[in-house]
Order: sequence, then structure tokens, then C-alpha cells
Amino acid sequence: MNIAPLARPAQDLAQEPPRPRIGLALGGGVARGWAHIGALRRLEELGFKPDIVCGTSVGALAGGFWLAGRLEGLEAWALALTKRRMLSYFDLMLNGSGLMGGAKLRARMEELIGGARIEALPAEFVAVTAELATGHEIWLRSGSLVEAIEAAYALPGVFPRRAIGGRWLIDGALVNPLPVSVCRALGARIVVAIGLHGDALGRLGGRAERLEQTAAAGRQLEAVSRGGLAERLMLKKLFAPTGPAPGLGTVMLASFNIVMDRITRARLAGDPPDVLVTPQVGHISLLDFDRAEELIALGREAVDYSAPRIARAIEFLAA
Repeated sequence: MNIAPLARPAQDLAQEPPRPRIGLALGGGVARGWAHIGALRRLEELGFKPDIVCGTSVGALAGGFWLAGRLEGLEAWALALTKRRMLSYFDLMLNGSGLMGGAKLRARMEELIGGARIEALPAEFVAVTAELATGHEIWLRSGSLVEAIEAAYALPGVFPRRAIGGRWLIDGALVNPLPVSVCRALGARIVVAIGLHGDALGRLGGRAERLEQTAAAGRQLEAVSRGGLAERLMLKKLFAPTGPAPGLGTVMLASFNIVMDRITRARLAGDPPDVLVTPQVGHISLLDFDRAEELIALGREAVDYSAPRIARAIEFLAA
């Protein structure tokens, strides 16, 4: 099924108004964001070509790589990740504004997309961030693609805040986890959104099982760590349970999950997309970066399920 905008007969082109702008909103979701890779690949195969791509957090990572023509490199990187390889990117900072400096991740991104500039991408691109001092939503629409992506996923407590344009910026998921509103503000009449929290707090499994998922992921990271004593102690502090209670890292990630779910519901209630694509990824922990193959497949599956609705929305709204 091809879901590209419908072509008009040549003789009618002079009378036809410009094709309505199409927007694609990509939500945050930490490791679950690998589902965006499968979704974007499938959308591309179906002929879907948005005019505007807006991403929050890992959604900015996937959307930026896609528009830069480097999604294949991101996919290969994700598929090669294991628990041990994940630790190689953990440049832990025991003193600073975040646990990780992010320098190793930045170096890897620069290897894959070089000095790509947002204004040179083939479609309009926005990385959604938040200003630390005011809480204002900040849209990065020009400049270094790598810097914009870094700011978009700068989750407080994990990565340090990023300085761009005289502002300290942090993860945009804290203000707009699924940026449908950004696409609308930039003139998109048709918006397709890919959200990663549709079943994050649903009925699949109980609360205890979900907390245990995150705790188990943390214990696995600690077990395969090749770091020194300080790094091992830090991971133990973050994820070791305190008696019957979950550890600090488990509480942090579970809280972030709740925040993104609730803000997404509130934002979409007032400004819903024309089509919401929801990969069923709630059973996967926010730290399971080594489950890329499964997540990519779930992203493709979700687009296939939603493809008829996307086609109908474009046909109706572009008419």
C-alpha cells in the first residue's frame, strides 16, 4: 500500500492549491526509541514523505539521522549494542550535572553524521528541548544536528545540560513528549505521530513486574561493567534495592516513565494527531538498549497496522 500524497492530473495543476504540509512527530522513550527506526523505515517504504519532522529526546535522534540519510548507520549501531557495549559509552561523572558526560556518545554520532546542519536537511526538522531556567519549550531549527540531538536527550541527572544560544537546555520530553503541537505550529495540516507510551502504564503486567524490569536491567549493567570501583559503586547505588524497596535508579526511571505518559495524554487531549501510531513496547524497560532487533520489528508492525488510516487521512485532508 502506497501512502504517499495522491498525485493530481497534469491539466489540473494550475488550478490546484499547494499540497497540504504533512508533519511527523516522534516521541521520547529512552531505549524504546529504537522502535522509531523500524517505523521510519516502513514509512519510507510506503512512500510517506513528510514536510516537517519534529522529535523529542530519542525521537530527535531517530528523526535527525533519518533526514540526514544515516538511519542505516543508526540501525547498525543499535543492533550491535549489548549490555557490555552499552557500558563502553558510560563515561560516568561522579562530580557534575549528570552521571554521564556524553562525550563518547557524541563522538559516535559525529562518526555517523559528521557536521550535518539542520538547515541543510531535505525537510524541515525541529529538535524539541526545554530551557532549564524557565521551563520554556525551545525548538532547535538550525545549527549543528549533533548539538541539537544532544540537547533533546539531555535527561536531567543522567546527561549534563547543554548550552546553545545562551540557554541551558535539557530533555524536551519534560515539556512535550510527543510534539504534535510543534508540527501544527509550523503549518502541518496532516500530522502522523509515533508515540512510545501507549501501553507503558497499561494493563500488561503489574506494578511490581514493571519495577523489577528496570531493577533487573540495572543489575545486568552492574554485572557486565568493566569500570573501576567508583563506577561499580555508582551502579550499585543506583539500582540496588533498599530492602524491599526499589533502588534510586529504578525510582528515577519509573518516575520519568510516569511523567512522559501523563504529559503526553494531557497534550494530545488538546491537540491530537490525525493518526497516532503506537508500537506496543511497554513491556520493554527504558534501559533495554540491547533489544533493538525486537523494538525495530515492533515499530514496523505498528506502521503496518496504521497504514490504512494514514492513507485515508492523507486522501481526505489533501482533497
